[in-house]
Amino acid sequence: MYAPWWAEIADNDFMWQQEEPYVAGEFVWTGFDYLGEPTPYNNEWATGHGLSTTEASRSSYFGIVDLCGMPKDRYFLYKSYWNQEVNTIHILPHWNWEQKIGDTVPVFVYSNGDCAELFLNGKSQGRRCKNPKSENSVERFRFMWNEVVYEPGELVAVASKEGREIGKASVKTTGEPLKIRLTPEKQTLSMSGVELSFILIEAVDKQGNPCPTAQNEITIKIRGNAQIAGIDNGNPRSLNPFQSNTVPLFYGKAMVILRATENGGKVEIEAQANGLEKGNVNIEFE
Repeated sequence: MYAPWWAEIADNDFMWQQEEPYVAGEFVWTGFDYLGEPTPYNNEWATGHGLSTTEASRSSYFGIVDLCGMPKDRYFLYKSYWNQEVNTIHILPHWNWEQKIGDTVPVFVYSNGDCAELFLNGKSQGRRCKNPKSENSVERFRFMWNEVVYEPGELVAVASKEGREIGKASVKTTGEPLKIRLTPEKQTLSMSGVELSFILIEAVDKQGNPCPTAQNEITIKIRGNAQIAGIDNGNPRSLNPFQSNTVPLFYGKAMVILRATENGGKVEIEAQANGLEKGNVNIEFE
């Protein structure tokens, strides 16, 4: 809902493309977060809020995906507009707000559908439809429930298009973090020297649900012919080195990137943290 003074929110760009014949397309700054230009949380902002410059950010906030390549919520807004051939339904925020029981928590849904109904623990929170003629661009491209009274449980969004249901999405209140889950983008990679293995690190509860508030410090161990090419958690304010075998979770997630060394072969990756069950996964460089 916010942008720097020299930029616009995505919805405005979408609206102008629809209405203004002189607009040929859009330029997004940026696809990825990047080091530098930490708008708005730079040194000037930090000192103006009584913080030291070491508490300012190291990277931009503009990206559709973060420094690790993990999609932000905004990724799904772009996807819902850019790719009408794929049904997109995405709910935000997460639903772990125990300090807000009884307070209102706004809920947004990004979808290529034209209407959506939101349910909290089975009770309808109302049906919303996009208004393609609205002068308020956000009413054209997203569904908003600004007065949802928070209670733990499950949010479910049911989206429809031209009167036909196109799918559902849900988000749940999770339990305490129990174990680490490692999810590689690929199980098998070539020994070309340029292919990298991106492995998502998550803390999950006993049902396997990702824990969005987990901040555990993760330590990575590798057995086999591979090395860490980079590690990060996507936090613009993190000063954790990219060349390390440890990383704190940020909103329950982090990413480790591996490359093969001389002989490749089978590689076992283990992730551990105090208080959590270890996570393990195998990949193969061949």
